[in-house]
Amino acid sequence: MTSESSESDSRLQQLLRLPRRYAAHALHRYRRLGTFGKMVLYIWALINVFLLIFIVVVTPARIFQTLYDESTKLSHTRFGFLALGAIIVMVSFPPLFGHTTTVTVCGFAYGWRIGFFIAAVASIVGSASAFCILRLLFSSRLRQWSAKNTKFMALESVVKEKGLPLIILIRVSPFPPWVYSNSLFASIQSVALWQFVVATTFVFPKLLLHAFIGSRMAALSDGNQRDQMDTSTKILNGCLIGGGIAVAVLASWMVYTLVQNHIRKLEGVSPDVDELAAEAIEDFNEEAPLLG
Repeated sequence: MTSESSESDSRLQQLLRLPRRYAAHALHRYRRLGTFGKMVLYIWALINVFLLIFIVVVTPARIFQTLYDESTKLSHTRFGFLALGAIIVMVSFPPLFGHTTTVTVCGFAYGWRIGFFIAAVASIVGSASAFCILRLLFSSRLRQWSAKNTKFMALESVVKEKGLPLIILIRVSPFPPWVYSNSLFASIQSVALWQFVVATTFVFPKLLLHAFIGSRMAALSDGNQRDQMDTSTKILNGCLIGGGIAVAVLASWMVYTLVQNHIRKLEGVSPDVDELAAEAIEDFNEEAPLLG
């Protein structure tokens, strides 16, 4: 009983240290950002402040009702699904962003089943297109950059040696984000198109989760549907939305941590090379070869 109690206390202490650990990690990441990266972060924070003020002034009920009405019109438009698919393809190219939001809108407008199908097909088409076009247009620039970057050379050698399993692990990691991940794999010459497409299919569970969250948000956004729900149904839908978001955030962080730890401890690879490869993924941003 004593050993079990001490083990339980140890786990509790580790859990309590997590917020401080993550806060320190976030601060470390912030300090490593360049001027452009910090500027983007400030703009993002400012946009969110204005968005919060807008929501408070207009009221969430009116905003979500408008969103529901417009998404209903879109879903009843003959080629509305093509518009959403085209947006997903567009945001697969840097420096655009908004992939997760658009996937959620797919579920919001079409329900989680059809919304997931639209998002999955468009994500494959968009990511494969970005992969091919970026590699075709910037191949010479890529070779010049990678030859001078020790971290990226380490990442290329590790990916070449470990192949598809490692490519899948890196692809399902939430960092780099979708659009930067597309450019990252386009930058790694040892990654073939078919490997990239196969690895992208492993992102489908995440797409399904976001489409499901969007469908539940739609159910609560429409005043008519909301008025017909009893209190328990409203609470259930709210819990599903909150739980889905919590699962998405927690799973993303866990996957990212596991991937980084896995890369740093690959068998048959020098620890120094492992560390450089992990840092190459962490440092890959808008200043990387295909985005600078």
